[in-house]
Amino acid sequence: MFQGASAINLDAKGRMSIPSKHRDALAVQCEGRLTLTRHPHGCLLFFPRPVWESHREQIAAWPMSARAWQRIFLGNACDVELDSAGRILISPELRSAVGLTREVMLLGMGSHFEIWDAAKLAEDEQAAVAGGMPDVLSNFSF
Repeated sequence: MFQGASAINLDAKGRMSIPSKHRDALAVQCEGRLTLTRHPHGCLLFFPRPVWESHREQIAAWPMSARAWQRIFLGNACDVELDSAGRILISPELRSAVGLTREVMLLGMGSHFEIWDAAKLAEDEQAAVAGGMPDVLSNFSF
């Protein structure tokens, strides 16, 4: 289970260091083999390869009416590996597609991560709070 938020700076080549708490788990779970893809909400999805392969099979089986969504998820998928310093390279195409700048946030979302431009995530979270809780969460409580 991946959880928590980590503020990370991309280097000049577009590499992102994976926090050690996640790096060790990823080394065990998938031997550092990972997949990145684009999400229509404006972030990147970051999967351990075995988790992605399950999603990839489901997405590939979608009907022709979902072809545009297949392009978003499958057409933008990029396999990456942790380097010896525990970093991944985010391609210029993926960085550009979701507007990643130097400051990013890595969010653990259970079975995978989301990678957000830090400023965009702050704006999106502020808008979500201002919009109030959706009705589907009306019975949720801690």
